[in-house]
Amino acid sequence: MRHTGATRTYAMLGIVAIAWWLAYTLLQPATEFLTFAVLRLERGSHFGEAVAFFLYDVPKILLLLSGMIFVITIIRTFFSAERTRRLLGAHGEREGVGNVLAALLGIVTPFCSCSAVPLFIGFVESGIPLGVTFSFLIAAPVINEVALVLLFGLFGWRVAALYVASGLTIAIIAGWLIGRLRLERWVEDFVWQMQFTAAQDDATQMTWDERLARAGEAVRAIVGKVWLYVVVGIAVGAGIHGYVPTDALAGVMGKSAWWSVPVAVLIGVPLYSNAAGVIPIVSVLLEKGASLGTALAFMMAVIGLSLPETIILRRVLKPPLIAVFVGVVALAIVVTGYLFNWVM
Repeated sequence: MRHTGATRTYAMLGIVAIAWWLAYTLLQPATEFLTFAVLRLERGSHFGEAVAFFLYDVPKILLLLSGMIFVITIIRTFFSAERTRRLLGAHGEREGVGNVLAALLGIVTPFCSCSAVPLFIGFVESGIPLGVTFSFLIAAPVINEVALVLLFGLFGWRVAALYVASGLTIAIIAGWLIGRLRLERWVEDFVWQMQFTAAQDDATQMTWDERLARAGEAVRAIVGKVWLYVVVGIAVGAGIHGYVPTDALAGVMGKSAWWSVPVAVLIGVPLYSNAAGVIPIVSVLLEKGASLGTALAFMMAVIGLSLPETIILRRVLKPPLIAVFVGVVALAIVVTGYLFNWVM
C-alpha cells in the first residue's frame, strides 16, 4: 500500500512538473499571438513592445516564483533549523564563515524577483543571521553569470577571475558590516512570524506527501503576499523597456569620463531587463566608445539593482534596510566598474 501511495505521489509530481514546463515553454508564442494578433498592436512600436513585455513577464515571473518557492521548500524539509544554522554559521563565532558560504551560494543563484523573496524568507526563518543573508543578496546580483561568461570569452580567465574575486570580497565584507549594525528591526514583521515548520528538527522524518503539502502551503502564502508587488514592478519595467531608446543610453555613456561609471549605475537602476536582454545595449555602449568597466557597471545595475526588483523586495524589507541594501550594492557596482576601467 505504501509503495502504491509513493508511486502515485511521484506520478503526480511528474505531471505537475511537465505542466509547469509546458506553460513556461508556450508563454513566449502565446504572448506574441495575444499582443500582435489578438490585440493587433504594431510590432516594434513603443506601446506594443511595452505591452508584450508586460504580458510575458508577469506570468513568467509568477511561474518562476511559484516553482522556486515549491522547490526551495521541499529542499528545506530535509534540513532542520539547527542543521541550516550550522551550515551557514548562525553561531556568532562562525558568522564570518557563513558570510563566505552565503556569498559563494549567491554566485550560482540567479538574483531576481522570483528568487530573492523566497530565499530571503527561507534564510531568515531558518535562523541565519541577517548579515550572512545579505552576503548572499549582494553577491547574487554583483557576480552575474552572463557577465562572467562574457568577460571570460572576451578577455580571458584572469579578468574573469578578477571580476569574481572583487564581487566576493565586496559581498563578504559588506554582509559582515551589515551584521554588525543589527538591522533586524527593519525586516517586515510577517517574515519573523512565518510558521512553516519545514525547519523543525524532525523535518527529515516527513513523508513525501507531507513535503509536497508543505511546499503548496508555502507557495500560497508567499505568492499571496507578493504578487501585487510583482505586477507593479513589471509594469514599471515594461514602460521603461518600451519607451527608453538605446541610442540615448549610448549617447550618455559612450564616453570614458571619470563620471561615466556612477552615471551608468544611475541610468541602469530604473531599467528592467535580464542579462540576455541587456547584452545588446552593452554591445552598443562598447561600440560607442564606453570603457569595459562603464558598460559592465550599467549591466550589473540593470540586472541586480533595478527599480522593479527593489519594489518587490520592499515586501520583506522596510525602507531603511532597502536603502542600506541599495547603497551597498550600488557602491559595489561602482567600485567594480572603476576597478575594471583601471585594470583595462
